[in-house]
Amino acid sequence: MNEKLPYYMAYPMPFSFDDERIERMDLEYLKSMYPKIPKRILPYVEEECDRMEYENSMVYDAYPDKLQLKLMCTRVCDNIRRHEHICREEDEKEEDLSEDEAITMENLRDLVEVMLFQELYKRRCDHRRCCRRFFKKAELFYASFVRRSGTVWQKICFS
Repeated sequence: MNEKLPYYMAYPMPFSFDDERIERMDLEYLKSMYPKIPKRILPYVEEECDRMEYENSMVYDAYPDKLQLKLMCTRVCDNIRRHEHICREEDEKEEDLSEDEAITMENLRDLVEVMLFQELYKRRCDHRRCCRRFFKKAELFYASFVRRSGTVWQKICFS
């Protein structure tokens, strides 16, 4: 009655690193199914997020500043207006652009905000996951080092 489990059933964790790759593939697949206008806007949103992705960026604050997020959105909208012709201006005639190719500036801004916040959420989750993995490894290394050294630190940390 004392049967042993096979190794792969007792320790299923080695394949957990594959989850991140699967999530990334799912996200890329869903992004490929975006409608035409969001597909054209997405590179501008990703470019702005790349620009703001640095160590100690406000993007990774616990509560990002609303004004800074609005400024990011404004920069994205300005870039889109400069490089793409998808926004219908107030003085333009509606016959110039087809209905599915043109949106108002207000709708563009709303769409960019939603896409920007979703991209920031994804990057914040990735950043947290990456930091958690790094700190967990550092913590385990430090704990094993302290236990092996048998110094005063062992008495302080593990008392």
